[in-house]
Amino acid sequence: MPVSSRRSFLTSVAAAGLSAPLVAAIGRDDAPRSAPKKILVLGGTAFLGPHFVRAAQANGHTVTLFNRGKTNPGMWKDLEQLRGDRETGDLTALKGRSFDAVVDTSGYVPAHVEATAKLLADSCKHYQFISTISVYGSFGERPDAITESTDTAKVDDDKVAAVNAIREAMPFYGPLKARCEAAAEAAMPGRVSTLRPGLIVGPGDTSDRFTWWPVRIDRGGEVIAPGDPDGHVQFVDVRDLAAWMLHCIEHDVVGVHNVTGFHGRVSMQEVLGACKCATSTPVTLTWCSEEFLAANKVQPYMQMPLWIPRDGRSVVDCSKAIAAGMRFRPIADTVRDTLQWAKAERGDKPFARTGLPAEREKELLAKWHAENKK
Repeated sequence: MPVSSRRSFLTSVAAAGLSAPLVAAIGRDDAPRSAPKKILVLGGTAFLGPHFVRAAQANGHTVTLFNRGKTNPGMWKDLEQLRGDRETGDLTALKGRSFDAVVDTSGYVPAHVEATAKLLADSCKHYQFISTISVYGSFGERPDAITESTDTAKVDDDKVAAVNAIREAMPFYGPLKARCEAAAEAAMPGRVSTLRPGLIVGPGDTSDRFTWWPVRIDRGGEVIAPGDPDGHVQFVDVRDLAAWMLHCIEHDVVGVHNVTGFHGRVSMQEVLGACKCATSTPVTLTWCSEEFLAANKVQPYMQMPLWIPRDGRSVVDCSKAIAAGMRFRPIADTVRDTLQWAKAERGDKPFARTGLPAEREKELLAKWHAENKK
Protein backbone atom coordinates (compact mmCIF):
# COMPACT_ATOMS: atom_id res chain seq x y z
CA MET A 1 0.00 0.00 0.00
CA PRO A 2 1.48 3.43 -0.94
CA VAL A 3 2.49 5.65 1.98
CA SER A 4 -0.20 8.26 1.26
CA SER A 5 -2.92 5.61 1.02
CA ARG A 6 -1.68 3.89 4.16
CA ARG A 7 -1.72 7.17 6.06
CA SER A 8 -5.25 7.98 4.92
CA PHE A 9 -6.33 4.47 5.88
CA LEU A 10 -4.78 4.70 9.33
CA THR A 11 -6.21 8.14 9.88
CA SER A 12 -9.72 7.07 8.94
CA VAL A 13 -9.49 3.96 11.12
CA ALA A 14 -8.18 6.01 14.04
CA ALA A 15 -10.92 8.60 13.63
CA ALA A 16 -13.60 5.93 13.60
CA GLY A 17 -12.17 4.02 16.52
CA LEU A 18 -11.35 7.01 18.68
CA SER A 19 -14.72 8.68 18.22
CA ALA A 20 -16.60 5.64 19.52
CA PRO A 21 -16.03 6.27 23.25
CA LEU A 22 -16.96 9.94 22.80
CA VAL A 23 -20.70 9.36 22.80
CA ALA A 24 -20.57 7.26 25.94
CA ALA A 25 -18.65 10.02 27.70
CA ILE A 26 -21.32 12.66 27.18
CA GLY A 27 -22.99 13.77 30.40
CA ARG A 28 -24.34 11.51 33.09
CA ASP A 29 -25.23 7.90 32.35
CA ASP A 30 -28.83 8.49 33.45
CA ALA A 31 -29.30 11.71 31.43
CA PRO A 32 -32.22 11.50 28.98
CA ARG A 33 -31.46 11.52 25.27
CA SER A 34 -31.82 14.99 23.78
CA ALA A 35 -34.13 15.68 20.86
CA PRO A 36 -32.26 16.35 17.59
CA LYS A 37 -31.07 19.94 17.32
CA LYS A 38 -29.90 22.26 14.59
CA ILE A 39 -26.42 23.42 15.58
CA LEU A 40 -24.33 26.13 13.90
CA VAL A 41 -20.57 25.90 14.38
CA LEU A 42 -18.47 28.99 13.74
CA GLY A 43 -15.29 27.35 12.52
CA GLY A 44 -15.41 23.57 12.81
CA THR A 45 -12.43 22.46 10.72
CA ALA A 46 -9.44 22.56 13.08
CA PHE A 47 -8.81 20.25 16.08
CA LEU A 48 -11.66 20.95 18.53
CA GLY A 49 -14.27 21.69 15.87
CA PRO A 50 -14.10 18.31 14.09
CA HIS A 51 -14.29 16.40 17.39
CA PHE A 52 -17.41 18.36 18.33
CA VAL A 53 -18.99 17.87 14.92
CA ARG A 54 -18.47 14.10 15.08
CA ALA A 55 -19.97 13.98 18.58
CA ALA A 56 -23.01 16.01 17.49
CA GLN A 57 -23.55 13.83 14.43
CA ALA A 58 -23.25 10.67 16.50
CA ASN A 59 -26.08 11.94 18.70
CA GLY A 60 -28.34 12.65 15.74
CA HIS A 61 -27.99 16.44 15.53
CA THR A 62 -27.82 18.47 12.30
CA VAL A 63 -24.66 20.56 12.02
CA THR A 64 -24.05 23.58 9.80
CA LEU A 65 -20.63 25.20 9.52
CA PHE A 66 -19.83 28.88 8.99
CA ASN A 67 -16.26 29.74 8.06
CA ARG A 68 -14.03 31.15 5.32
CA GLY A 69 -13.44 27.77 3.70
CA LYS A 70 -9.66 28.07 3.96
CA THR A 71 -8.80 25.48 6.65
CA ASN A 72 -9.30 21.86 5.58
CA PRO A 73 -11.93 22.85 2.99
CA GLY A 74 -12.66 19.26 1.95
CA MET A 75 -13.19 17.90 5.45
CA TRP A 76 -17.00 17.99 5.68
CA LYS A 77 -18.48 17.22 2.28
CA ASP A 78 -21.69 15.92 3.86
CA LEU A 79 -22.46 19.09 5.86
CA GLU A 80 -24.04 22.37 4.93
CA GLN A 81 -21.27 24.95 4.89
CA LEU A 82 -21.93 28.67 4.87
CA ARG A 83 -19.17 30.99 3.71
CA GLY A 84 -18.33 34.31 5.30
CA ASP A 85 -15.62 36.21 7.12
CA ARG A 86 -15.95 37.69 10.59
CA GLU A 87 -12.89 39.90 10.08
CA THR A 88 -14.47 41.68 7.12
CA GLY A 89 -17.90 41.66 8.75
CA ASP A 90 -19.36 39.40 6.07
CA LEU A 91 -22.13 37.58 7.95
CA THR A 92 -24.58 37.65 5.05
CA ALA A 93 -24.94 33.87 4.91
CA LEU A 94 -26.27 33.84 8.49
CA LYS A 95 -29.05 36.37 7.93
CA GLY A 96 -32.50 34.87 8.09
CA ARG A 97 -31.24 31.55 9.46
CA SER A 98 -32.37 29.98 12.73
CA PHE A 99 -30.65 27.38 14.90
CA ASP A 100 -31.17 25.77 18.27
CA ALA A 101 -27.58 26.50 19.26
CA VAL A 102 -24.47 28.20 17.95
CA VAL A 103 -20.97 27.08 18.94
CA ASP A 104 -18.32 29.78 18.69
CA THR A 105 -14.89 28.15 18.51
CA SER A 106 -13.34 31.02 16.55
CA GLY A 107 -14.10 34.12 18.60
CA TYR A 108 -11.01 36.15 19.55
CA VAL A 109 -12.12 39.70 18.80
CA PRO A 110 -14.96 41.19 20.92
CA ALA A 111 -16.48 43.06 17.98
CA HIS A 112 -16.74 39.81 15.99
CA VAL A 113 -18.50 37.99 18.84
CA GLU A 114 -20.80 40.93 19.45
CA ALA A 115 -21.82 41.11 15.78
CA THR A 116 -22.48 37.38 15.50
CA ALA A 117 -24.37 37.07 18.79
CA LYS A 118 -26.55 40.12 18.05
CA LEU A 119 -27.37 38.83 14.59
CA LEU A 120 -28.46 35.43 15.95
CA ALA A 121 -30.04 36.63 19.22
CA ASP A 122 -33.63 36.43 17.93
CA SER A 123 -33.20 33.19 15.98
CA CYS A 124 -30.99 31.07 18.25
CA LYS A 125 -31.78 29.68 21.70
CA HIS A 126 -28.27 28.95 22.98
CA TYR A 127 -24.87 30.58 22.34
CA GLN A 128 -21.79 28.65 23.38
CA PHE A 129 -18.51 30.51 23.57
CA ILE A 130 -15.21 28.63 23.86
CA SER A 131 -13.02 30.83 26.00
CA THR A 132 -9.84 30.06 27.98
CA ILE A 133 -8.42 30.05 31.49
CA SER A 134 -6.07 32.76 30.17
CA VAL A 135 -8.85 35.20 31.02
CA TYR A 136 -7.60 34.98 34.62
CA GLY A 137 -4.35 36.69 33.69
CA SER A 138 -1.58 35.97 36.18
CA PHE A 139 -1.02 32.50 37.58
CA GLY A 140 1.06 31.33 40.50
CA GLU A 141 1.04 29.34 43.71
CA ARG A 142 -1.83 30.56 45.87
CA PRO A 143 -3.68 29.09 48.84
CA ASP A 144 -6.99 29.01 47.00
CA ALA A 145 -7.87 27.60 43.61
CA ILE A 146 -8.96 29.66 40.64
CA THR A 147 -12.74 29.49 40.32
CA GLU A 148 -15.21 30.97 37.89
CA SER A 149 -15.61 33.96 40.25
CA THR A 150 -11.89 34.83 40.16
CA ASP A 151 -11.31 38.26 38.62
CA THR A 152 -10.49 38.28 34.92
CA ALA A 153 -7.73 40.29 33.25
CA LYS A 154 -8.48 43.76 31.93
CA VAL A 155 -7.57 45.56 28.72
CA ASP A 156 -8.02 49.21 27.82
CA ASP A 157 -10.92 50.20 25.60
CA ASP A 158 -8.63 51.81 23.02
CA LYS A 159 -6.74 48.54 22.56
CA VAL A 160 -10.01 46.65 22.15
CA ALA A 161 -11.20 49.14 19.54
CA ALA A 162 -7.95 48.80 17.59
CA VAL A 163 -8.20 45.02 17.20
CA ASN A 164 -10.05 43.53 14.25
CA ALA A 165 -7.93 40.55 13.15
CA ILE A 166 -7.08 37.40 15.09
CA ARG A 167 -3.34 38.05 14.72
CA GLU A 168 -3.85 41.49 16.29
CA ALA A 169 -5.64 39.91 19.26
CA MET A 170 -2.83 37.58 20.31
CA PRO A 171 -0.86 40.10 22.45
CA PHE A 172 -4.01 40.61 24.54
CA TYR A 173 -5.36 37.09 24.15
CA GLY A 174 -6.70 36.50 27.67
CA PRO A 175 -8.24 39.93 28.33
CA LEU A 176 -9.83 40.00 24.87
CA LYS A 177 -11.35 36.57 25.43
CA ALA A 178 -12.90 37.96 28.63
CA ARG A 179 -14.35 40.85 26.60
CA CYS A 180 -15.69 38.31 24.06
CA GLU A 181 -17.44 36.46 26.89
CA ALA A 182 -19.07 39.69 28.01
CA ALA A 183 -20.12 40.56 24.47
CA ALA A 184 -21.89 37.22 24.00
CA GLU A 185 -23.67 37.50 27.36
CA ALA A 186 -24.76 41.08 26.65
CA ALA A 187 -26.31 40.04 23.34
CA MET A 188 -28.01 36.89 24.70
CA PRO A 189 -28.32 37.28 28.48
CA GLY A 190 -28.95 34.03 30.35
CA ARG A 191 -28.55 31.94 27.18
CA VAL A 192 -24.76 31.67 26.96
CA SER A 193 -22.55 28.79 28.05
CA THR A 194 -19.02 30.12 28.47
CA LEU A 195 -16.45 27.33 28.66
CA ARG A 196 -12.92 28.05 29.87
CA PRO A 197 -10.53 25.23 28.97
CA GLY A 198 -6.82 25.21 29.66
CA LEU A 199 -4.47 23.09 27.57
CA ILE A 200 -6.50 21.00 25.10
CA VAL A 201 -4.78 17.76 24.10
CA GLY A 202 -5.36 14.49 22.30
CA PRO A 203 -5.59 13.10 18.75
CA GLY A 204 -5.31 15.87 16.18
CA ASP A 205 -3.35 18.30 18.38
CA THR A 206 -0.63 19.80 16.21
CA SER A 207 0.56 22.27 18.86
CA ASP A 208 2.69 19.44 20.32
CA ARG A 209 2.40 20.87 23.83
CA PHE A 210 1.32 17.44 25.07
CA THR A 211 2.07 15.16 22.13
CA TRP A 212 5.79 15.56 22.67
CA TRP A 213 5.74 13.43 25.83
CA PRO A 214 4.11 10.22 24.50
CA VAL A 215 6.27 10.42 21.35
CA ARG A 216 9.53 11.17 23.16
CA ILE A 217 9.06 8.45 25.75
CA ASP A 218 8.08 5.97 23.04
CA ARG A 219 11.47 6.60 21.41
CA GLY A 220 13.06 5.26 24.56
CA GLY A 221 16.42 5.81 26.23
CA GLU A 222 17.05 8.25 29.04
CA VAL A 223 14.53 11.09 29.21
CA ILE A 224 14.70 14.31 31.21
CA ALA A 225 11.71 14.61 33.52
CA PRO A 226 11.28 18.20 34.71
CA GLY A 227 11.20 19.61 38.22
CA ASP A 228 9.10 18.15 41.02
CA PRO A 229 7.70 14.67 40.35
CA ASP A 230 4.70 15.68 42.48
CA GLY A 231 4.13 18.95 40.63
CA HIS A 232 0.51 19.06 39.52
CA VAL A 233 -0.61 19.36 35.90
CA GLN A 234 -3.96 20.05 34.27
CA PHE A 235 -5.20 19.53 30.73
CA VAL A 236 -8.35 18.31 29.00
CA ASP A 237 -8.75 15.67 26.30
CA VAL A 238 -10.29 17.31 23.25
CA ARG A 239 -12.91 14.55 23.07
CA ASP A 240 -13.99 15.15 26.67
CA LEU A 241 -14.25 18.87 25.98
CA ALA A 242 -16.31 18.19 22.84
CA ALA A 243 -18.57 15.88 24.84
CA TRP A 244 -19.08 18.53 27.51
CA MET A 245 -19.85 21.17 24.88
CA LEU A 246 -22.57 18.94 23.47
CA HIS A 247 -23.88 18.11 26.96
CA CYS A 248 -24.32 21.83 27.68
CA ILE A 249 -26.30 22.29 24.49
CA GLU A 250 -28.45 19.18 24.95
CA HIS A 251 -29.28 19.96 28.59
CA ASP A 252 -29.28 23.77 28.41
CA VAL A 253 -26.35 24.24 30.79
CA VAL A 254 -25.51 27.95 30.80
CA GLY A 255 -23.09 30.18 32.67
CA VAL A 256 -19.32 30.11 33.07
CA HIS A 257 -17.49 26.82 33.62
CA ASN A 258 -13.80 25.99 33.95
CA VAL A 259 -13.15 22.86 31.93
CA THR A 260 -9.58 21.74 32.46
CA GLY A 261 -9.02 18.44 34.33
CA PHE A 262 -9.43 16.47 36.49
CA HIS A 263 -11.38 14.45 39.05
CA GLY A 264 -8.73 14.92 41.73
CA ARG A 265 -5.09 15.99 41.56
CA VAL A 266 -2.74 14.63 38.88
CA SER A 267 1.05 14.92 39.07
CA MET A 268 3.69 15.17 36.37
CA GLN A 269 5.06 11.85 37.56
CA GLU A 270 1.69 10.19 37.01
CA VAL A 271 1.38 11.60 33.49
CA LEU A 272 4.89 10.54 32.50
CA GLY A 273 4.27 7.16 34.09
CA ALA A 274 1.22 6.76 31.85
CA CYS A 275 3.39 7.62 28.84
CA LYS A 276 5.94 5.03 29.92
CA CYS A 277 3.23 2.39 30.30
CA ALA A 278 2.01 3.12 26.76
CA THR A 279 5.24 1.87 25.17
CA SER A 280 7.26 -1.34 25.23
CA THR A 281 10.45 0.58 24.43
CA PRO A 282 12.99 0.61 27.31
CA VAL A 283 13.01 4.07 28.86
CA THR A 284 14.42 5.72 31.98
CA LEU A 285 13.07 8.93 33.49
CA THR A 286 15.70 11.14 35.09
CA TRP A 287 14.20 13.89 37.23
CA CYS A 288 16.22 17.09 36.90
CA SER A 289 15.56 19.81 39.44
CA GLU A 290 13.81 23.04 38.64
CA GLU A 291 16.94 24.95 39.69
CA PHE A 292 19.12 22.94 37.29
CA LEU A 293 16.77 23.47 34.38
CA ALA A 294 16.51 27.20 35.07
CA ALA A 295 20.30 27.55 35.37
CA ASN A 296 20.67 25.87 31.98
CA LYS A 297 18.00 28.07 30.38
CA VAL A 298 15.51 25.29 29.71
CA GLN A 299 12.22 27.01 29.04
CA PRO A 300 9.14 25.66 30.82
CA TYR A 301 6.00 24.68 28.95
CA MET A 302 7.50 24.70 25.46
CA GLN A 303 10.94 23.10 25.78
CA MET A 304 9.57 21.05 28.67
CA PRO A 305 5.89 20.61 27.77
CA LEU A 306 3.38 20.58 30.66
CA TRP A 307 6.07 21.69 33.11
CA ILE A 308 5.31 24.90 34.99
CA PRO A 309 7.76 25.98 37.73
CA ARG A 310 6.49 26.16 41.31
CA ASP A 311 5.98 29.93 41.33
CA GLY A 312 3.85 29.82 38.18
CA ARG A 313 1.43 27.05 39.08
CA SER A 314 -2.21 27.48 39.97
CA VAL A 315 -5.01 25.00 40.46
CA VAL A 316 -8.02 25.73 38.27
CA ASP A 317 -11.13 24.44 40.02
CA CYS A 318 -13.42 22.42 37.72
CA SER A 319 -15.87 21.26 40.38
CA LYS A 320 -18.72 23.35 38.94
CA ALA A 321 -18.52 21.61 35.55
CA ILE A 322 -18.08 18.21 37.17
CA ALA A 323 -21.18 18.74 39.29
CA ALA A 324 -23.10 19.66 36.13
CA GLY A 325 -22.09 16.47 34.35
CA MET A 326 -18.59 16.83 32.88
CA ARG A 327 -16.54 13.64 32.74
CA PHE A 328 -12.88 12.91 32.05
CA ARG A 329 -11.57 9.74 30.45
CA PRO A 330 -8.52 7.99 31.98
CA ILE A 331 -5.28 9.80 31.19
CA ALA A 332 -3.88 6.48 29.98
CA ASP A 333 -6.46 6.52 27.18
CA THR A 334 -5.45 10.04 26.16
CA VAL A 335 -1.79 9.05 26.08
CA ARG A 336 -2.42 5.86 24.10
CA ASP A 337 -4.68 7.50 21.53
CA THR A 338 -2.43 10.53 21.10
CA LEU A 339 0.56 8.26 20.51
CA GLN A 340 -1.36 6.18 17.96
CA TRP A 341 -2.44 9.33 16.12
CA ALA A 342 1.09 10.75 16.19
CA LYS A 343 2.58 7.57 14.76
CA ALA A 344 0.05 7.54 11.93
CA GLU A 345 0.26 11.25 11.14
CA ARG A 346 3.67 12.50 12.30
CA GLY A 347 5.91 9.50 11.76
CA ASP A 348 9.49 10.56 12.49
CA LYS A 349 8.87 14.25 11.86
CA PRO A 350 10.94 16.27 14.38
CA PHE A 351 9.25 18.61 16.82
CA ALA A 352 9.92 22.16 15.72
CA ARG A 353 8.23 24.13 18.51
CA THR A 354 8.31 21.97 21.63
CA GLY A 355 10.69 19.69 23.48
CA LEU A 356 14.47 19.50 23.53
CA PRO A 357 16.57 18.46 20.53
CA ALA A 358 18.15 15.03 21.11
CA GLU A 359 21.71 16.35 21.35
CA ARG A 360 20.72 19.09 23.77
CA GLU A 361 18.96 16.55 25.99
CA LYS A 362 22.05 14.32 26.01
CA GLU A 363 24.26 17.26 26.97
CA LEU A 364 21.97 18.23 29.84
CA LEU A 365 21.75 14.67 31.12
CA ALA A 366 25.53 14.33 31.11
CA LYS A 367 25.86 17.61 32.99
CA TRP A 368 23.20 16.59 35.52
CA HIS A 369 24.91 13.30 36.27
CA ALA A 370 28.32 14.99 36.53
CA GLU A 371 26.99 17.51 39.05
CA ASN A 372 25.11 14.93 41.09
CA LYS A 373 27.68 12.18 41.53
CA LYS A 374 27.62 10.70 44.98
